Amino acid sequence: MKFGFVVTTATAMFASLVTGAKADDQVARGAYLAQIMDCGGCHNTGAFTPDPNVKTPLAGSDIGFEIPGLGIFYPPNLTPDKKTGLGEWTDTEVIAAFTTGVRPDGRMLAPAMPWMSYGHINRDDAAALVAYLRTLPAVDHKVPGPFGADEKATAPYMSVVMPK
Repeated sequence: MKFGFVVTTATAMFASLVTGAKADDQVARGAYLAQIMDCGGCHNTGAFTPDPNVKTPLAGSDIGFEIPGLGIFYPPNLTPDKKTGLGEWTDTEVIAAFTTGVRPDGRMLAPAMPWMSYGHINRDDAAALVAYLRTLPAVDHKVPGPFGADEKATAPYMSVVMPK
């Protein structure tokens, strides 16, 4: 019996170590995915300038882009801030947004968001990306817009020019 207790205790300790390591690995995998998916290429404050703010990663952009006929869109805050970010979204809602292009309120994401490509991500990688986003510092940063095609933007934006 003493031997069984030692094995069981050792197994439990090993399982807790593996679970902790797996959680750390999942966040590291999510950080890697965010990097190669270039989330910061749009969602970092100042991403469209020569000096993006990397101190508050993925806190959203104050510079948007205009898509003719559709409007002006500003990459949103992806930090876990409850007021201006993803803090009130469930993991399932976050995954649905970046894999189907639909927000929890039913609104479609801007066409520049490559959700059609991200829709091919596997379940484990999608969960890892969300796990990483949940570890970011919550940043209270409300981005402007979006603005419809006939609305006046309140912040700077770039224009996408359609080919002629």
